[in-house]
Amino acid sequence: KQWYQRRVAITAGEVTLQPIRRFNLDAAIIFSDILVIPQALGMEVQMKSGVGPVFPDPLRSVSDLDKLNVDVDVASALDYVFQAITLTRQKLEGKVPLIGFAGAPWTLMAYMIEGGGSKTLSKAKKWLYTEPDASHRLLKLLTRVISSYLIEQVAAGAQLLQVFESSAEYLGPELFEIFSLPYLEMIATAVRQGVAQRGLADVPMIVFAKGAYHSISKISYTGYNVVGLDWTVDPNIARDYVHIAVQGNLDPCALYAPKEDLIEMTTKMVQQFGVRNYIANLGHGIYPDMDPESVAVFCDTVHKVSEDIMKKGDPFSQLYT
Repeated sequence: KQWYQRRVAITAGEVTLQPIRRFNLDAAIIFSDILVIPQALGMEVQMKSGVGPVFPDPLRSVSDLDKLNVDVDVASALDYVFQAITLTRQKLEGKVPLIGFAGAPWTLMAYMIEGGGSKTLSKAKKWLYTEPDASHRLLKLLTRVISSYLIEQVAAGAQLLQVFESSAEYLGPELFEIFSLPYLEMIATAVRQGVAQRGLADVPMIVFAKGAYHSISKISYTGYNVVGLDWTVDPNIARDYVHIAVQGNLDPCALYAPKEDLIEMTTKMVQQFGVRNYIANLGHGIYPDMDPESVAVFCDTVHKVSEDIMKKGDPFSQLYT
């Protein structure tokens, strides 16, 4: 088992480093998956070709919660992830910081109940309406395990953390504020406390709640340093409602555009956000069929436009446009 985990860690580290070698990126994010948490809790996850990750035995009823390994030793169960972080941090040699991450409670809950991807998350949302107590029970368990997982990532060498609430878009404002927002805040608090108790240096934290444009102001008060934005959020509105740093938010599909158009869209994005308290990024993940050259164009344009703004001597002049 130890040999296998070592090989997994080495492979994950290599995949993490490949984009750093190829593109002009400012940070690396560890190659892993948000579903390692349900795995650690005892659920089987299978990767099906052309489909993606699936749970052959999802949570079908409240009684299924009793099957979960609530006393999981995170440091042991997910040691291969922490090995990967430590190895990758060493190989980066300080060139760029290393980002660790985890899926947020509601997003993981949805996967665990749906059994895989879904266009509606109707099974998971049914729990929120018909089994709210059980839903909170599961969300609290996930919050505890996710927090421990993130603390261990910092101990292993992660220099920044990101929490992905990728399924926030399926919740309206009220459900989001009941079943997502409080748990995002709990994670931020628990991680900072846990990191301090371990005698580790505090690390910045990013929260990305895809589709939760209705609550970006409230999200910015949950204890994170940066709010990630998807491509549906207007930069000017984001700057008006978010009082901390922001990250984002070019439409990933913009990478399909001709080079000249991509440069124009990326330039506009950076100019609208400005260079103060801002991390330029896509508004969600990159798709497998995209031309890597478009990634290079995006990165190079971000650097060029940012440098041009800074050379003008007033990095805040285009903060609001």
